[in-house]
Amino acid sequence: MKRKDLNPESLMMTYGYKPELSEGAIKCPIFQTSTFVFETAEEGKAFFELAYGLRQKKPKEELGLIYSRINNPNLEILENRLCLWDQSDDCAVFESGMSAISTCLLEFLNPGDLLVYSNPLYGGTDHFINHFLSKIGVHTIGVMPNQSIEEVAALIEASGKKDRLAMFFLETPANPTNQLFDIEGFSELAKRYSTGDKKVLIGVDNTYMGPLWQHPLQCGADLVVYSATKYIGGHSDLIAGAVLGNSELIGRVKVLRTFLGNMVSPHTAWLLLRSLETLKVRMDQQTKNASRIAAFLKEHPKVEKVYYLGLLEKEEKAYAVYKKQCSAPGAMLSFDIKGGEKEAFTFLNRLKLIKLAVSLGSTESLAQHPMTMTHAGVDPEHRRQINITEKLVRLSIGVENSDDIIWDIEQALGVE
Repeated sequence: MKRKDLNPESLMMTYGYKPELSEGAIKCPIFQTSTFVFETAEEGKAFFELAYGLRQKKPKEELGLIYSRINNPNLEILENRLCLWDQSDDCAVFESGMSAISTCLLEFLNPGDLLVYSNPLYGGTDHFINHFLSKIGVHTIGVMPNQSIEEVAALIEASGKKDRLAMFFLETPANPTNQLFDIEGFSELAKRYSTGDKKVLIGVDNTYMGPLWQHPLQCGADLVVYSATKYIGGHSDLIAGAVLGNSELIGRVKVLRTFLGNMVSPHTAWLLLRSLETLKVRMDQQTKNASRIAAFLKEHPKVEKVYYLGLLEKEEKAYAVYKKQCSAPGAMLSFDIKGGEKEAFTFLNRLKLIKLAVSLGSTESLAQHPMTMTHAGVDPEHRRQINITEKLVRLSIGVENSDDIIWDIEQALGVE
């Protein structure tokens, strides 16, 4: 086996790092510096020429280190390693998931453009699209999981703005209901509205599935976005985001990142490099645990319905999408508790092992109430339409012993 044929989980230990450049340290040190010394004035000139796009790279030439707002060894090694999981040309890492999303949307949308987005979305993304993009003249259409590709096309035609369609932004599986959108189907629709002068882009927020369980770029997406705080970080001790895609698109994203100044810090990049080494073992255990817990909840008399990809039936429309674009059901699940807010809060307040906190994808299991927490800022009527109700509880399953997680859920649900 050649080095280039090694699996990503093996390459996470060393890829992109040269110990000989760091006193032989087996792990990449933290390059906690703001600026870098040029050997000569000519070298500084050459580095800035590339950084500002004043000339093309020479064969095998790399962008030299200039300033940590532009590049930093920790940042560059992290971006190189993240590319391996999604088989991406390039990656840009940010100081938060929302920073990655907002920068991406700002770079590829102009006043007058049309954005088509999926519902439901993470509450922060929903707010940015519905309350900020409208301020700068971007038109939007929200689509639902039960709408077919042709129904989406009809909405675009009826909008009168099909010529200004610039991007589809999908969050799949959706937060917090695990509803799926067909990336390949939307990719074909994007091609229908693309022209020789303008390509309609597909962006996918893949946070719920992390870099392991779904690879949107292989399904036809142009950009994949992560809140790296979640599975990639995985320890509830950092905030970060990432965008991946081809070199041309990520190059544009990185230019805007440079001027917005929202790149990740060297220390956070170093923490993410640490986390990548255990990403697969963590995520494998989390999905194994979640499958057991979903099966338990499905049979519990105090639970109305469980929203988990592993419970999809073959006759359901979403099942075909799941089998086509996902390799595992993941570790996120939600359920409707019998009753309403009172019963949901009673359950949450009784938990002992599972922590009552927002966020997801970490080593510890977390529980929260989407309607009054992560999605509190979503319009109430819209929340009702996307099934985020008083009885909905969201669980992020961690790496604890699954018997202990089930015990905690069982005692919190209680027995009448």
